[in-house]
Amino acid sequence: MSKSPKDSFSAGRFGAQHATGSGLLASVRQLLSTVLETAQVRLELLGTELEAEKNRLLDVVVLVAVALVCWALGLVMLCATVVLLVDEAWRLAAAGAMALLMLGAGLALLAFAKRRLRNPLGMFHASVRELARDRGNE
Repeated sequence: MSKSPKDSFSAGRFGAQHATGSGLLASVRQLLSTVLETAQVRLELLGTELEAEKNRLLDVVVLVAVALVCWALGLVMLCATVVLLVDEAWRLAAAGAMALLMLGAGLALLAFAKRRLRNPLGMFHASVRELARDRGNE
């Protein structure tokens, strides 16, 4: 049995439409895959930045705790200095020097903690920069 020209024409058109539909579906799948992959990378970057912020804040908490201990030891030394006022002059100078040393260390650590808290670029600066690059706003 032979095919009529009409049947072969219809089959040709249907085949072309089917191939186009399949190609469109593949393109949509590829686009969706790319969007999901980009979102995953951005979420991983955000997680990394959150981890860095957490570590930075933990550093500041530890520095503040050490600074407070230094201040407390400085105050104890200051009190010991007052108690030792009635005794030899060398003991007074030694206790006063240790008190000043502890108070100075406490001040230095607090200043370092304050500097460590400042982030000139802002939180999540790498994520914001990558999203701007994705939009083409570099």
